[in-house]
Amino acid sequence: MQNRYSTLASLVYNLDKPVGRSFGDVEYYRERLAGCSGIVLEPAVGNGRVYVPLREAGIDVVGFDASEEMLAYCRQECSGRNIAASLTCQTFEAFDYEQRFSAAIIPAGSFQLITEADKAIAFLKRIHDHLQPGGKLILDIDGIGGFLSPTGAVRSWKTADGDLLTLIDHRAETDFVSQTTLSYLRYERWTQGRLLDTELDLFALRWWGVQELTLALHTVGFSDIVVSGGYVFGQAPAKNAETITFEARRDR
Repeated sequence: MQNRYSTLASLVYNLDKPVGRSFGDVEYYRERLAGCSGIVLEPAVGNGRVYVPLREAGIDVVGFDASEEMLAYCRQECSGRNIAASLTCQTFEAFDYEQRFSAAIIPAGSFQLITEADKAIAFLKRIHDHLQPGGKLILDIDGIGGFLSPTGAVRSWKTADGDLLTLIDHRAETDFVSQTTLSYLRYERWTQGRLLDTELDLFALRWWGVQELTLALHTVGFSDIVVSGGYVFGQAPAKNAETITFEARRDR
């Protein structure tokens, strides 16, 4: 199963990208949502890295994720900070809410976890239909450089109880026609030189061209699309941009 974010993967993610850690995105999303009077939807909310700071800033955010393990970290963080968490386990393909939202946000390139173009466009349409008229979508994608960079490095982390976590990232396939990559992520947990647990995740991503995604957003009914680089609203992305942010509005 691709992009599962199960036990070890979720633990590593939470250690590597804890709640509140920002790559410039937390401040950017907080600024772009300032003055938003309605409820905001965050698909792929994960461990709450962005969700929790936004809630602490007084922004009413509802989140969902397909990984119960990731949601457990988010709920734990919310509980420790006395934040009422509005979180559910749902998927990109089937999420549904009775309410409509004033905005939707998808930080950290999570949109690219949807590797089939038609399903990605269907997801954008689903987001569009869940927004109020005038509601806006803000999402990030990674630049293509990250997809073409070499893999194979070993990374490691220490848990609170002193165990060693390791991750080996092996690029198994790059498909230039479907614009996807597939990697084998091997997670291991060690204690005193003894292997306690191991986990292999298939991790797939799709890259998007700027014009391609702009056209896709127009196709599902978005307008007033602004493409920004470096988390500076309206600043054109540089040719080697690591992150590109799109903001679009639902007309009606």
